[in-house]
Amino acid sequence: MTQTTVTSSTTTTTTTTTSSGLRSLYLIRVAFSLIWVALVVTNSTSLVSTDRPTVVASVLLVVYPLWDAIATLLEHRMANAGSMDRVGTTNVALGLVTAAGMIAVAFSTIGTALLVFGLWALASGAIQLVVAIRRRRTVGAQWPMVISGGQSVVAGASIAAMSTSATSGLSTVAGYSAFGAFWFLVSVTALSIRSRREKR
Repeated sequence: MTQTTVTSSTTTTTTTTTSSGLRSLYLIRVAFSLIWVALVVTNSTSLVSTDRPTVVASVLLVVYPLWDAIATLLEHRMANAGSMDRVGTTNVALGLVTAAGMIAVAFSTIGTALLVFGLWALASGAIQLVVAIRRRRTVGAQWPMVISGGQSVVAGASIAAMSTSATSGLSTVAGYSAFGAFWFLVSVTALSIRSRREKR
């Protein structure tokens, strides 16, 4: 009887710690995305698919998937103290490969960058969707991340499909990042509400 009580208390504490850590990380991701969007809007929105990336645009395109890989590692440490699972490892590897691909794209065109970015957004969105569904029972309040993951899949496919259009530009990925920031903020709110209910 006593053992059951201790286990329950430990589980609750772990869940609360995980929720708090995720909220903090999500807020950092919101800030990063908004700053990234601001930099894209002020420096690179005029670039279209046939243009070559500027130095600033190239750096921004490399940094975004690289930060996502880093954030995935941090998120895993907060949500699970064990070794990285296949889904997490795949997501980190995907971000690193995409960042490397964006370095190569620096010598190509914006259209190629949009194709690479779109394929990455599609794949990472699918992974986010899987992770969010898995966490529904352990962490809860994952519906914003489920929606965000699904939206990323659709947006990624759209960005990749439109990468050859003469009118496509980096404003497209700026919009993608802005929506991502919105859903991370919604997730912070949802996790906070769930945490308050559990304390009552």
